[in-house]
Amino acid sequence: MNQKNIVVIGAGFAGMSVASFLAKAGHNVTIIEKHGLSGGRARKFSAEGFTFDMGPSWYWMPDVFERFFNQFGKKVADYYKLERLDPSYRIYWHDEPMDIPADYESLKALFNQIEPNSAEQLDKFIEEAAFKYEVGINKLVHKPGRSLKEFIDWDLISGVFRLDVFNSIKNHVSKLFKNEKIRQILEFPVLFLGALPQNTPALYSLMNYADIKGGTWYPQKGMYEIVDAMHKVATEQGVKFLFNESVSEIIISSGIATGVKTNNQIIQADIVVGAADYHHIETKLLAPNYQSYTDKYWEGRVMAPSCLLYYLGLNKKLKNVTHHSLFFDTSFEVHGNEIYTDKQWPSNPLFYMCIPSVTDNTVAPEGCENLFLLIPVASGLTGDDEQLKDKYYDAIITRAEQYLKQSIKDNVIFKQSFSVSDFLSEYNAFKGNAYGLANTLLQTAILKPSCKSKKVENLYYTGQLTVPGPGVPPSLISGEVVAKEILKTIF
Repeated sequence: MNQKNIVVIGAGFAGMSVASFLAKAGHNVTIIEKHGLSGGRARKFSAEGFTFDMGPSWYWMPDVFERFFNQFGKKVADYYKLERLDPSYRIYWHDEPMDIPADYESLKALFNQIEPNSAEQLDKFIEEAAFKYEVGINKLVHKPGRSLKEFIDWDLISGVFRLDVFNSIKNHVSKLFKNEKIRQILEFPVLFLGALPQNTPALYSLMNYADIKGGTWYPQKGMYEIVDAMHKVATEQGVKFLFNESVSEIIISSGIATGVKTNNQIIQADIVVGAADYHHIETKLLAPNYQSYTDKYWEGRVMAPSCLLYYLGLNKKLKNVTHHSLFFDTSFEVHGNEIYTDKQWPSNPLFYMCIPSVTDNTVAPEGCENLFLLIPVASGLTGDDEQLKDKYYDAIITRAEQYLKQSIKDNVIFKQSFSVSDFLSEYNAFKGNAYGLANTLLQTAILKPSCKSKKVENLYYTGQLTVPGPGVPPSLISGEVVAKEILKTIF
């Protein structure tokens, strides 16, 4: 075998995924990570007895995680214990809260209560979504997106109209359901994809299948258990990790990457994989003549949202709360326009609350509660100083107290925030984005930034700014896809 020295920049999900597959194939793989631990945006931190997951908090598509570990002779249960949440989540409307049951028949009954005969429509919607999930997850997302020839596939061609690529999820939902609450329940999962429902292909109703049929799960001890498990898999394959080390330059000679320069050393490489922010690697680590995309190209990208986050520790337990709660008590449309069209700080935002200590007693001291609050905001915003963060904190805590009918603010004993400027400084995230590129039709598959450099022969990219897109499961798949592309070139 022609063994190669491969350097991966970034120890997030995609970085550890690509590294594990390449090391399994027998290559010498080193991951360079600027932080002191793996995980990237899925890092964790502890303070005053609380343990906070810093990023992803929803565990969907358990089959994708199982598939990843299976390829290394392992299974999810070897590393962490999953629990299916029921209710999957709660939605707070302006009038009354609604629990979304994990059981499908119970969900159909709930839909019928809201809109007569909508259960039959839900069956039809989910049947179509199941087809999209099967083809999308097993076919589309595993394409490297480098050529139209990849899509000359009978299942894709014969099912192109059923895949609903040229229709929007908003139109798709509105044709089947009239009730606004049902529409919002079915439209909200695409927010994970970073675009408004009217701009997201109806193909992505596959996310509804993931939600309703696949279920919402929680790994005991927190989402960082996934990171820890992937780190173990990578180490077992022989991957080496260099922490607290930042890459300042990819060294190029005659169009070939020969290594990387860090704050500590120069590391030789036969192949380099950028698993950190694509834009940062292109514009900061490469000379202009080796950059595949122009500034104009990047400025023209439609970005998924950033976030304003709060990590809170409470000195009491809350009553009658769920693990996941969505506060849809204000205008979905107004907030969406403020993220994607007006690109301004929201006037009256929707927000999300996660309380993992409802399910897991290890993430907070006894008798205490662990809260994670998230406001989606436009990428590229400035001015997120303490005054602005306090303003939004006060606003959403007041609303949460109103709907939960109990005090929260007076019981906060730990508080930390994270916002647009932090995504920029901590992760070099383009425009401080949290989720990558929006999954619009014009930013799908071959229309995404390529997973292989157009200017440097042996430079590849993986993660949320390339194929297949944003989210934790797609990041695992992205690493696998890119590893396969690299292995094709090694003889």
